[in-house]
Amino acid sequence: MNLQIRNPQAREIAERIARLRNISVADAVVQALEAKYQQLADEQPLAKRLGVIADELAGLANSSGQDVTKNEIDTMWGHP
Repeated sequence: MNLQIRNPQAREIAERIARLRNISVADAVVQALEAKYQQLADEQPLAKRLGVIADELAGLANSSGQDVTKNEIDTMWGHP
């Protein structure tokens, strides 16, 4: 596979990766791009991740929770 990288910084990074992995520069670029693509494809939007966390916490709170009385709250805060 023939690949031309004209950006000197991109070329240097690709060459370093290629040397570390003992592969061609073209293969290094393909592998790096594939890894980044997979990472982006696997990401969930923040709102969805927070929704999952909120659902898990709601499930924990409802499983065995009980209401706290005013006297218990006062005791927790050190009020007489």
